[in-house]
Amino acid sequence: MNYRHHYHAGNYADVFKHLLLLLLVRAMQRKEKGFLYLDTHAGRGGYDLAVPSILPDGRTREPEHPAGIGRLWGEAGLPAVVNDYLALVRRFNDRRGETGDELKFYPGSPWIAKLMLRPQDRMVLCELRPDDAEALDFDFARETGVKVLTMDGYTGLKAQLPPSEKRALVLIDPPFESKAEFADIQRGLADAVRRLPGAVCAVWYPITERARTEDFHQALLELAVPTLFAELAIAGDSSLLRMKGCGLLILNPPWQIDGKIKAVLPVLVDRLKVEAGAGAVCDWLVPEK
Repeated sequence: MNYRHHYHAGNYADVFKHLLLLLLVRAMQRKEKGFLYLDTHAGRGGYDLAVPSILPDGRTREPEHPAGIGRLWGEAGLPAVVNDYLALVRRFNDRRGETGDELKFYPGSPWIAKLMLRPQDRMVLCELRPDDAEALDFDFARETGVKVLTMDGYTGLKAQLPPSEKRALVLIDPPFESKAEFADIQRGLADAVRRLPGAVCAVWYPITERARTEDFHQALLELAVPTLFAELAIAGDSSLLRMKGCGLLILNPPWQIDGKIKAVLPVLVDRLKVEAGAGAVCDWLVPEK
């Protein structure tokens, strides 16, 4: 499948991914020492929701944010962590000059992280597509502690790890345009934990065929690294939806983050489900030692 970020800005998968990214950044910041945030497939960084997404064949995609963040925007009674996530999105809109209550812009993972980073933290953003990398570089040109690299994200892992801080949070969020993407992720993770054994690595993945997801999980057992996974399904396995859900797999998960993830998942299921059979899970693939 093709899951380029700008086609899906603000949809349910972004809400899930960015809420968990917020939890991961906060967990890294429990220590005063700075860390490197490395985004291997950064995309453009941020998205104007009013600009239609045009497919290669010229067709216009229907926007996906109304069924994603649109179901949370302006709603009352949400947990504190969800409100904190929405506050980051509002800050991003403020930066774009939108000071009202209307949702017009959506931040990608680079801006979600940047809006949270402290002076002692820094970030490296990798993006292979020249047009997206150029837009990303322009967007962060005046930001301190940010480096944008036009390169393959898996090469970026080798180039940036281990960092001088000896601490890193890595987000691997590829477009899954290649049939070999899961194998590439596995090799990238193996290289990352070899270079920095304690690196916290988070991998976003789509759930299209359950067998592919299970094969991916099984392959990562070989790394013998504590691994947690969380998944959100907006429909059941029998649904005709091509992408029924998504997951985030975390190597070397921060202490007690599983409890924080489990607390927010029921809210996401309730607000973002589209068909019967929706649900969520958070469990250990490789338990902590």
